[in-house]
Amino acid sequence: MRISQSSFAARRQQLMDQMSPGSVAVIPSAKEVARNRDVEYPFRQDSDFYYLTGFNEPDALLILIPGRNEGQVVMFCRARDPEMEIWNGYRAGPEGVCNQYGVDQAYGCAEIDERVPQLLQGSERLYYSIGTDETLDGQVRDWLNSIRKQARMGAVAPGEIVMLDHLLHEMRLFKADDEVEMMREAGRISAEAHVRAMQQCKPGLTEYQLEAEITHHFAVNGCRQPAYSSIVGGGDNACVLHYTENWDVLKDGDLVLIDAGCELEYYAGDITRTFPVSGKFSTEQKAIYELVLQVQQACIDAIRPGVPWIRIHNISVQVLTQGLVDLGLLKGDIEGLIDTGAYKAFYMHRIGHWLGMDVHDVGDYKVDGDWRPLQAGMVMTVEPGIYISPQNELVEEKWRGIGVRIEDDMLVTEEGCENFSAGVPKTVAEIEALMAR
Repeated sequence: MRISQSSFAARRQQLMDQMSPGSVAVIPSAKEVARNRDVEYPFRQDSDFYYLTGFNEPDALLILIPGRNEGQVVMFCRARDPEMEIWNGYRAGPEGVCNQYGVDQAYGCAEIDERVPQLLQGSERLYYSIGTDETLDGQVRDWLNSIRKQARMGAVAPGEIVMLDHLLHEMRLFKADDEVEMMREAGRISAEAHVRAMQQCKPGLTEYQLEAEITHHFAVNGCRQPAYSSIVGGGDNACVLHYTENWDVLKDGDLVLIDAGCELEYYAGDITRTFPVSGKFSTEQKAIYELVLQVQQACIDAIRPGVPWIRIHNISVQVLTQGLVDLGLLKGDIEGLIDTGAYKAFYMHRIGHWLGMDVHDVGDYKVDGDWRPLQAGMVMTVEPGIYISPQNELVEEKWRGIGVRIEDDMLVTEEGCENFSAGVPKTVAEIEALMAR
């Protein structure tokens, strides 16, 4: 399963159709990053660059020039180098980029400083995301200055630099049919991995051993990397929102919170489940868990086009605060507790985020100062949680150290929503039955 080159070409054209006349866009690839001596981190392409090209090599530069007679799509990439390819693998090179990736013209990286000023010359506006790469920022400045130095010969540098992010990220916010299929598959694989973790879990395992079960399932299903560092937090560790050490031993009587998702062809899954290490919830664990599940279901039921994003979060706060009062963990008037933020001692994050090529995907949450309404094609997570710190002496000891989050990946549809991660159980009865097998 892959995104077709025709889709990448359509995205480039859609972006160019939104650019102002007489403009040019510059989009860089990612670079390799050193991990330690003579070793790099696994390469992961920049999401914006990959979204427009499908090209998975470092040190490339994409130039889009709408209406240019010689070709609208120009790319600079690493040249073919037989000796380096022996050590580090095949390179497409300029010829391969044109033949395989639908690029009109391509050149080696060594020609960037010579040719890019020629491509920018005469444009009125430059679309470029300043601040992402300081080295490239300096190069862009040098390119513009080199054009200005030729002013007496009639050269004209772009008079305006505009951040490309808004146009490009608004496109990425709305998923096309092929992206939806990719994310549906990422949700399925991620859900299966969580099921595997529930089936394999038992007291005495370490958190990293449970993480290994998940990572293994990702890899054998074509996802060599998770979409983000997996969280496997047993006991008190579940109350640490971004816990990734995953080093402790899982204990009988504790819950374990797993927040993990695969990355399939650059598209992320993002699922959280919380379940008992021994397969059976205690009375207090069940009470907190079922409240979080009630909150999540109320939020999912409200997802449909036209509903402001913030409305989903506000529902989570309302239902969760009422539930905390019913359990005796908060005392007072519901609206007052919400106004003062008292619930934040237990629920300190928002209900979710956009999901796509990045796990915390791009796209504005507000438009012209107002919370944006949901629209078909958006994908968001719904992830309420309750985290009762082991140091919270304002609650009875029986509640302390319980951390629960439940997260699913929801596609907004014309009728409501679709759950990409429905394949992993989340009711108490379903979880206990699965773990009893």
